Amino acid sequence: MMSRVQKGVIAGFSATIAVSLLEAANLYFGPWAASFPRLLSVMLQTPDQMIVGWIAHFVVGTFVLGAAFGVLCPRLPSDTPESKGILFAVGAFLLMGLTVAPLVGMLGGRSVGIFFMQAGFGTLVWMIATHAVYGIVLGNVYGRLVERERRHRAPVGGAMAH
Repeated sequence: MMSRVQKGVIAGFSATIAVSLLEAANLYFGPWAASFPRLLSVMLQTPDQMIVGWIAHFVVGTFVLGAAFGVLCPRLPSDTPESKGILFAVGAFLLMGLTVAPLVGMLGGRSVGIFFMQAGFGTLVWMIATHAVYGIVLGNVYGRLVERERRHRAPVGGAMAH
């Protein structure tokens, strides 16, 4: 039996993979907007080493946001896991855009502004869209893990049918 945090980490990793594919397409075919790994590398004061941004993207998407979703999912106001995921991911973006992004500039890093607006309006739209995709995948995978565990759980004091 997996804990909610473990399910969240697995779902977070899956969602991070999905968004990373979109980010890779953006970098390869575009760029249509500044990629999130690029912005993270700038915020972490390593603008010439985008690998730092990719690592941060995977660590935060998997372990921080995934685990937090596992804890918060049952308390989020919505009916489906996917809508809970979207609500959580867009909420995380709002929190990050209002706090982390502007604070980096105040702490000596290169500022990207509130909601990354120094990277342009297209980047804002891209961030909201990719966070929504992250939320859909996050919620879907988490919901499937919960449902799978529910189906395979034997009743207390009883035996499995097969």
